[in-house]
Amino acid sequence: MVPPRKPPGMPGWPAALGLRLPQKFLFLLFLSGLLTLCFGALFLLPDSSRFKRLFLPRRAAAAASSSSSSSASSARDAALPRGPPAAAEPRHASPAAPRRLREQLRAAGPPAHTAAAARQQVRADGRRRELDTGATPAARETRAPLRHPVRGGRPGEDPDARARRMKIKEMMKFAWDSYKQYAFGKNELRPLTKNGHIGNMFGGLRGATVVDALDTLYIMELEEEFQEAKKWVEKSFDLNVNGEASLFEVNIRYIGGLLAAYYLTGEEVFKSKALELGEKLLPAFNTPTGIPRGVINLGSGMSWSWGWASAGSSILAEFGTLHLEFLHLTELSGNPVFAEKVMNIRKVLNRVEKPQGLYPNFLSPVTGNWVQHHVSIGGLGDSFYEYLIKSWLMSDKKDSEAKKMYDDALEAIEKHLVRRSAGGLTYIAEWRGGILDHKMGHLACFSGGMIALGAEHASEERKQHYMDLAAEITNTCHESYARSDTKLGPEAFRFDTGTEAMATRLSERYYILRPEVVESYMYMWRLTHDLKYRQWGWEVVKALEKHCRVEAGFSGIRDVYTTVPTHDNMQQSFFLAETLKYLYLLFCEDDVLSLDDWVFNTEAHPLPVNHTNFKTKASVQ
Repeated sequence: MVPPRKPPGMPGWPAALGLRLPQKFLFLLFLSGLLTLCFGALFLLPDSSRFKRLFLPRRAAAAASSSSSSSASSARDAALPRGPPAAAEPRHASPAAPRRLREQLRAAGPPAHTAAAARQQVRADGRRRELDTGATPAARETRAPLRHPVRGGRPGEDPDARARRMKIKEMMKFAWDSYKQYAFGKNELRPLTKNGHIGNMFGGLRGATVVDALDTLYIMELEEEFQEAKKWVEKSFDLNVNGEASLFEVNIRYIGGLLAAYYLTGEEVFKSKALELGEKLLPAFNTPTGIPRGVINLGSGMSWSWGWASAGSSILAEFGTLHLEFLHLTELSGNPVFAEKVMNIRKVLNRVEKPQGLYPNFLSPVTGNWVQHHVSIGGLGDSFYEYLIKSWLMSDKKDSEAKKMYDDALEAIEKHLVRRSAGGLTYIAEWRGGILDHKMGHLACFSGGMIALGAEHASEERKQHYMDLAAEITNTCHESYARSDTKLGPEAFRFDTGTEAMATRLSERYYILRPEVVESYMYMWRLTHDLKYRQWGWEVVKALEKHCRVEAGFSGIRDVYTTVPTHDNMQQSFFLAETLKYLYLLFCEDDVLSLDDWVFNTEAHPLPVNHTNFKTKASVQ
């Protein structure tokens, strides 16, 4: 083959340089090394993203630029002080403190070990992607219908919100570590005496704090702590117990917590424990009407009503707060009995006459009739209404019966119970046989979030009305906090004798780490993005740090109206399940446990919206 000819009159370029043969090879070697060095510098230098866009496709260049900036910010965050004790993030710190700290970091220049911190962040991001993709086939199956990653994408999040979220994560770790050190395996921690509490609500079951905390640990990416909790469930969670249990509490804390942990991780141990425990609750439904009694012996299956419940009645908020969990038990087991039990409760309630359209709190499981005409959106009634709108949402808006029951109930509540005080505060009173008691419990403060959630799906002419009502009620609950010396709210507050949004009785002045007010802040933030809800939530964080944080955990206080409160020596399991989770989510982007994909049970355990058809899947199984 004849080599290609050079154009006439043009010698080869090595010859033009006058190089001999050995020098040609040396020159080529030097040139190739120089080209490699130049192109390597373009792609490896820290500020090379503008050059990469010249050579990479647009998406790849954008990803590279994003990765570079996230690694740098992660390295700065690694320099922030970790964990502090009660005295470290100053308890009196202003909301501007995180901003000042970041400005000090910028002035000081990049921290040491930036490369190591960046590598650590890359590994953490990889773990998040792996977990959110689903490490098990079950996890991948449960997440397939989801519209957002469980822990969100976190693109371009607000640095102030991130700093505050990290503070709340530290509070969770402190609460968990204290529980683990002094009460691991018991139901709750007594932080003053540094020991565990078992109580008599759970029928001999242990580890209420473990099960309640599982999903919070997971969402906050406290991986080591989550594995500790999972190991306890695998090795030590004994369901073969013989004691008196609250049907309601076992369902919302244990079954709800186990179901949420299963749906988040796909770990079979959580599913099997939830199904086994669900079976143990079924004998409570063996009544003439199918309305379950409130107390059950988990060993013998015998059930009865609470001794304090009028005439052996069942409680609206207890038998009305089973629907979400029991539908998922049917979904996971293929056994229709769980769904049948809760659908029968609906039938009984639809059959019985409602006074003024309202649902009284006490119903006879024998006759199916109301026992007393006491109506409350707080204790005894609260979560029944919550589960109506959430049943509709969880069904992907197919459960029209639940939506109608909710709409009718809310209309009656607004007509007969919602009132405005002389000072302009909107509240929901209690109803006793037609006479109003102008009192609102802390438990009723969930209703601001519930009404806002329902307003999103109301008719156009009613949507803004209900959003305004939700905002007014949430503002009233905020006032109950703002008017106390500790900036924490009392168990109940009244609107009589010239007092508004304050407790007037000594027995109502305590705060036990309840979540309902911050729950409404979280929903109102997600649905309006009004910054005041984040500011109010941060006020709660500071108050918890100042008044409830003790050497070995967090404790409730006996009087919110004194700046030197007495502690009640109890770190409630719902503080880890609800209060800290809602505060954390308040400072997250909206796609973290997105409301498009998840519905929270009344213990803040996330259950997936059913984007498929329950009945079809159950029949196939």
